[in-house]
Amino acid sequence: MSEARARLMTSATRLFYSEGLHSVGIDRVIAAAGVTRATLYRHFPSKDDLLVAYLTAADQAIRADVETARTGKASGADAVRAVAASIADGIRTPGFRGCAFLNAVAEYPDPEHPVHQAVLTHRQWFLEVVTELLAQAGETAPEPAARHFVMLRDGAMAAGCLTDPAPVCETFRLGVEGILKYRDTPVVTPKKTGRAS
Repeated sequence: MSEARARLMTSATRLFYSEGLHSVGIDRVIAAAGVTRATLYRHFPSKDDLLVAYLTAADQAIRADVETARTGKASGADAVRAVAASIADGIRTPGFRGCAFLNAVAEYPDPEHPVHQAVLTHRQWFLEVVTELLAQAGETAPEPAARHFVMLRDGAMAAGCLTDPAPVCETFRLGVEGILKYRDTPVVTPKKTGRAS
């Protein structure tokens, strides 16, 4: 990565995450990075390209965090706990403003938009990783359990920037422990009574 591109990415990441994608214009990024408009467009032909690059960098950072968290763990359950701990650590970071991907998709609801697509790609990867880890932990129904984990994470990410993150993180980790505790419990579907409601 060239020095100019690195400065652009650093500035864009800080501004987009702290202030939002729509509210930060190209001129703000150029000024913060100390580059010319031509330099920006040489690296990123459009603002959409810059936004996708920002989300791609965020995705790569999270993938690295997850890989670090799960490496060397004795069991799948320990790996699940380590990933949850990594998420909780992120929520307690100064300047935390929620999930970059949930924030982005709120601003770009069109499923065909490249920003929306980047969010979906990241979330699908994360769901697959958590499903794999829960299967390794002995979960008999890893897919619904992984969806439960992701929903807990989403809620913690939303709440963690609104209030004191400490109880949010504690609640999140207790929820993950609940998933692990009941991993051998069969999923029960309520029976229909046959009576008209």
